[in-house]
Amino acid sequence: MLVSDFDYELPEALIARYPTADRRGSRLLAVGDGLRDLGFEDLPSLLRPGDLLVFNDTRVIKARLNAAKDTGGKAEILIERIQDDRRALAQVRASKSPRPGTRLLIEGGAEATVVARDDDLFDLEFSTDVLRYLDAWGKVPLPPYLERDAEAADVERYQTVYAKEPGAVAAPTAGLHFDDAMLEETRDLGVRHASVTLHVGAGTFQNLRQEHIEENRLHAERVEVGQDCVDAVNATRASGGRVVAVGTTTVRSLECASAGGTLRPFSGETDLFIVPGYEFRSVDAMITNFHLPQSSLLMLVSAFAGKERILDAYAHAVRATYRFFSYGDSMFLTPDSAR
Repeated sequence: MLVSDFDYELPEALIARYPTADRRGSRLLAVGDGLRDLGFEDLPSLLRPGDLLVFNDTRVIKARLNAAKDTGGKAEILIERIQDDRRALAQVRASKSPRPGTRLLIEGGAEATVVARDDDLFDLEFSTDVLRYLDAWGKVPLPPYLERDAEAADVERYQTVYAKEPGAVAAPTAGLHFDDAMLEETRDLGVRHASVTLHVGAGTFQNLRQEHIEENRLHAERVEVGQDCVDAVNATRASGGRVVAVGTTTVRSLECASAGGTLRPFSGETDLFIVPGYEFRSVDAMITNFHLPQSSLLMLVSAFAGKERILDAYAHAVRATYRFFSYGDSMFLTPDSAR
């Protein structure tokens, strides 16, 4: 398979630069035996008592920082992953790549020293607690295709209402459509909830570099799948309910924890790359946003629902002027029965 096999035409006007006024105000395209144009407020009609919604409870950190090298040149830091209280891996953009030992001066009188380089990331040691510093001085790391700086409203809206564990530098965007009332409505329907944690990295926005899909690798991301989630999935399956993953990050988490053939608790890193031909073990339906052309996420949803079904659905969404990407509209996917 080629990366170019997963391309589609998207008018610039359909990229959602801002969120809807209300979280549940987006549209929802249901992809099953056919296509149904719904609103996200119709989600409960697609769920059944006994189903399980699995969310990614990662919390987006304010990962973007303006900096200056101790030699005077300007730089921008985008945190990729927190290593410990004072260490982080980050992208550093500057006119010249900083060498080990370079001090980066950041707002509030703090510093970040380059310890080493790890491929296209830099190992930085901060002079203060990283998470506390980012919370006070960092900026929301909006996706590059939004082509705008973060605004005050993004602090709330580029974050799910159930976000709990800090560490992501990109939001698990399928969850942005849920408000507290929708969570309660699904519970009232008899749908149970469970959570995993996958700290989404900035690598999610990077293009695949090799045309042949199998020659590409994804950046590793931190995953936690606890015993409570495993028990909830197993109980749901045993009672005939469906496991409905909220977002591709939740899918990757559950499938990573099922790699041995059986879902088990997992704590570690994953670079799982799901492409057509993959055999899903723990997910029965999926809620997701619309993804970038030629992206690994488009390949994942194609593996789940069928490449032709997905590309047909995307073509329909373009014609029907759905809003695309992180702040855009949503989809409800059921599996390709032919896979």
